[in-house]
Amino acid sequence: MAIRAAKDALDAAQAIALAELDASKDFEIDGCSTLNAWVRTQLRMNAGQATALVRNVAALRDLSLVAEAAVTGQISAAHVRVFVYGLAHVGLELMRMHEELFVQVAREHEPGELFEAVKHLKDRRHPDDLDDAWEKGMDKQDFQVNALPDGWHVTGFLNTTTGAKLKKVLDSVSAPDGPEDTRSGSERRVQGLDDLLSSILGSGQLPSDKGLKPHVSVFADAATVAAAAERVRQQTEEPYLRPDPMPPTEPATLAGHGAIGPNLLMYFMCISEVTAFLMKTDGGTRQAQVLNAGTAKYQPNLKQRRSVIARQGGVCATPGCNHTHLEIHHVIWWSLGGRTDVDQLIGLCVRCHHLLHRGRLHIEGNAVDGFTFTTRAGRPLRRRRRTGYRQAA
Repeated sequence: MAIRAAKDALDAAQAIALAELDASKDFEIDGCSTLNAWVRTQLRMNAGQATALVRNVAALRDLSLVAEAAVTGQISAAHVRVFVYGLAHVGLELMRMHEELFVQVAREHEPGELFEAVKHLKDRRHPDDLDDAWEKGMDKQDFQVNALPDGWHVTGFLNTTTGAKLKKVLDSVSAPDGPEDTRSGSERRVQGLDDLLSSILGSGQLPSDKGLKPHVSVFADAATVAAAAERVRQQTEEPYLRPDPMPPTEPATLAGHGAIGPNLLMYFMCISEVTAFLMKTDGGTRQAQVLNAGTAKYQPNLKQRRSVIARQGGVCATPGCNHTHLEIHHVIWWSLGGRTDVDQLIGLCVRCHHLLHRGRLHIEGNAVDGFTFTTRAGRPLRRRRRTGYRQAA
């Protein structure tokens, strides 16, 4: 604690010395146009460090009680940064009016509690800023889940109400089970979210697409499943031996994510329903022609829908689109004589399906020869490499 107090006092003394330098403008003697530039060149700080230090200078220069407490090591540099926030968002006059009280709070409490006190003053004096912040949050809200080799990266920004709902749900599902629950907070949150998602998917309450409920899909050749099963069997029954090398099979694929290993494949096989597709080779392309229905029926049946999704690896067929919630479209519209055959059906996400019906996306061809995608202006999109049918778990 003594070392920490001494360092805080040294930082404050440095800031006060810089305040004197700023007042005298002597930094110009060294060829610097601003104090920030002088700090970067003479103290060898990066831009962020220099900006933070210069802001602290302003706080210690304008708030004498804060400067006194900082120099004597009674408050830390983190506390001073809160006063910097107050000067920027509350104003010098109000901060000086409440300076003695805030310094007392800083002496007795952590920077976080000081920040709450300063922010409370700001919210009382500038209530309109709260609505402004809410509107700004609405403008920049976003939420993305992107695949990485070792999992998924969740990024985004939620508006005030949506974020509050998510926080409430996560707090509920991640609460400790009892005094013997030794899981970390991160473990409880992830497990709680996983349980919640499993419950939603299993409830059947999500919107279906012509009878096909949203689900997580894994695609694997029969040879891959057999090789994975043998690898897991050896690891389980003979853990003291090195398992045999895996044969060169096509890796299993988790829709929207990518290739997965044999252990994870066997986990999905353990908890999932399995739909098997019998492939027919025609000119080097595997397709399930037995499912073709011609023009007698407009709506593809459940097996046809699953076969189209399996052919595309569970993602939208449009090049560059990786959405996994798909709608089935007749490439040649049924009203124009198109057939409800698997090789003339294609899976598109809702957005791409809307683009097609608005005339901004055009698709020609079939699953045997390959689909061609063009924009309304006729610009071709890169053709997706055709994939054969696989056994789906």
